[in-house]
Amino acid sequence: MSSSDDEYEIAVVGGGPAGLTTALYGARLGHETVLIDRGGGRAAMMADTHNVIGVTEDVSGNEFLATGREQVESYGGTFERGFVTEVERTDDDRFRLETNDAELVADRVVLATGFSDERPDPPLPRTGKGLHYCLHCDAYMFADEPVYVMGHGEAAAHVAMIMLNVTDDVDVLTRGEEPTWSEETAAQLEAHPVDVVTEEVEGVENDPDTGWLEALEFADGTRREYRGGFAMYGSDYNTVLAEGLGCDLNDDGTIAVDDHGRTSEDGVFAVGDITPGHNQVPVAMGQGAKAGLAIHKEIREFPRSTEEIARDGPVGDDEVPAIPSHLMATAVAHEGHAGGPRESAEAEGAEAPATDD
Repeated sequence: MSSSDDEYEIAVVGGGPAGLTTALYGARLGHETVLIDRGGGRAAMMADTHNVIGVTEDVSGNEFLATGREQVESYGGTFERGFVTEVERTDDDRFRLETNDAELVADRVVLATGFSDERPDPPLPRTGKGLHYCLHCDAYMFADEPVYVMGHGEAAAHVAMIMLNVTDDVDVLTRGEEPTWSEETAAQLEAHPVDVVTEEVEGVENDPDTGWLEALEFADGTRREYRGGFAMYGSDYNTVLAEGLGCDLNDDGTIAVDDHGRTSEDGVFAVGDITPGHNQVPVAMGQGAKAGLAIHKEIREFPRSTEEIARDGPVGDDEVPAIPSHLMATAVAHEGHAGGPRESAEAEGAEAPATDD
């Protein structure tokens, strides 16, 4: 349990869908939770939100994230805008987090720092209006349209073949690089109606009204029409904090975790795009929920074990409820409270009442 404004039970580093969901569960389950976010990230780049039940496509990534932050704060979670420069384990087995202008301590740390897509060199279409990075998010919008896949490795070849499920006009653009995919993949690619264009891109044509891509111009003077496409150059995982804490990494650069986000280091969790799996908003939210529940089970006060009861005696009336008084005040005043929003005992200057459960 924390004892000051700079001490928390749960500190979440990263404010994307995974981090926000972890913080939401932490706050709603009665734990003093802080979410530290530097801003930006892949979700913030979304012009529209796809594949998220209950969220319409006209919601931008920034709008989606802002709503999430408001939800976390409405349940008593703390939001801090900042960049975490270091996390270290303390002598009492907690964690000290340093940001660019503050320092705080937490019982558990959740890393939700994601990754950055490796971008090809210009000239390029506009991101979100012809240049895309998530196949499963954006393939749907290019049904029956001419599409490119930019890259020269295994991923580019396979994404090009996958795109044939929604359109019959797909090119791989190696941009002057020799293909590095395997012989087996080359044989597959030759058996699919995909053109491999090796010339470098020299120009981009966009629709003057919408900004959407119309065509690409190549070094040999040719022009090819495209409505959009995908850049497949790999990912740069943000694992500096994880490595500093001694967390194991996988061969692909992601953080090794169990099914609930636990890393190889006790008390350290990782969720979202920095872990293995599909880089999708609903997947990240599910990971955040599972990590939030796992942390809750680790740090909640009750039920106490039979060993603890034998050592310390029965739970006293003065020890319940375990929820901190300020989170109790938030809970009873929240519009989702069972009895309807009401002023809490704390707000009236009294002790928060005990509950039967």
